[in-house]
Amino acid sequence: MAHWQCIQSCGACCQLNPSDRPDLENYLTPEELAHYLSLVGDDGWCINFDHEQRRCTIYETRPDFCRVQPDTFSRMFGIDPADLNEFAIDCCEQQIAGVYGNQSEELDRFIAAVDSPPQT
Repeated sequence: MAHWQCIQSCGACCQLNPSDRPDLENYLTPEELAHYLSLVGDDGWCINFDHEQRRCTIYETRPDFCRVQPDTFSRMFGIDPADLNEFAIDCCEQQIAGVYGNQSEELDRFIAAVDSPPQT
């Protein structure tokens, strides 16, 4: 069974362009939406994304809406914790393909990672 996990040197989720996510107000509170929009740089990427290292510079203190965890996804999307794994994999595959392309090295690495046993 596939198991969701984040892959290093990707950052597709840090592409925050609001035009790519027209339903933000449906799952973020007004305060979260304001915070989200404050993080969007002129290029559509999160201002905390290090493009050279391809990583989040505030990973340990990133907002809840940036975290793939049962309580966050349940609150934002109504996802049952039992369905989080499959939902998160689908979301990441779509986002990575949208940012880097369907034939990208990032998508290949993500698919390989989720198809391998979970890291402990």
